[in-house]
Amino acid sequence: MANNIRLAVIGGSGIYAMSDLQNTQELDLDTPFGKPSAPIVVGTLEGEKIAFLARHGIGHHIMPSEVNYRANIYALKSLGVERIVSISACGSLREDYAPGSIVVPDQLFDNTKDRVRSFFGNGLVAHISVADPFCPDLSRQLADAVQTTDATLHQGGSFITIEGPRFSTKVESHTYRSWGMSIIGMTTSPEAFLAREAEMCYAVMAHVTDFDVWHVSQAPVTVDMVIQTLNKNTEVAQVAIRRLAKDLEKERACDCATSLSTALITDRSVIPPETRQKLSLLIDKYIN
Repeated sequence: MANNIRLAVIGGSGIYAMSDLQNTQELDLDTPFGKPSAPIVVGTLEGEKIAFLARHGIGHHIMPSEVNYRANIYALKSLGVERIVSISACGSLREDYAPGSIVVPDQLFDNTKDRVRSFFGNGLVAHISVADPFCPDLSRQLADAVQTTDATLHQGGSFITIEGPRFSTKVESHTYRSWGMSIIGMTTSPEAFLAREAEMCYAVMAHVTDFDVWHVSQAPVTVDMVIQTLNKNTEVAQVAIRRLAKDLEKERACDCATSLSTALITDRSVIPPETRQKLSLLIDKYIN
């Protein structure tokens, strides 16, 4: 597989392609965890090789809880990807984070219950550190890129992931606000945690589409509301990713690339051969 693709973009609701990519090729990959959500499109942007993956599949046929997050992250890792930018729709839980704005969050609360959250298990245990779940280095570069657009940017905030596919009840929304959450979505967990296990930098460009259902003067969130706002912000996303690709720093100034170095606790002699083989892409440099 190619090993010179430093940056990948995962597109969420409303973002199913990157029209700016040139010299594209479509890769229909398979992984030990199954197939990714869609073929991965690889192309060039501002001289940088970029991979793009539609999280919900072409035509948006995969629900948040049905996304094969492990296959998606593993497939990108197999291409040599070092950094992932997730483009995600989100609801706002704060008055000052208005619809149409963009948030680059710095914290993540996992409120899901039905998802596989780790590559590990089956005889190999890893306790990954996710105190800071989003890469601060990539988040900084992403925020700098968004600031070159005309969008309102908010740097920082706590992103809560709910199971979905339904939207929140009012009491749930008010509860999340009382917990200090800033924005709400359905896909960032476990994606961010799997990226950390794969030693990849991960940052989110969260597009605020609505005020969830807590805001008494605003209509409750609907699919049409989400898509209308995302359609307006598609150009912002394209411009920001283009700028990020142009200015992407060559070296990673973070610890993401060595996340597993202190996480693997299992005695190497008892790791089952099939598990060792399945996770070889992630662990070979630590167990050989």
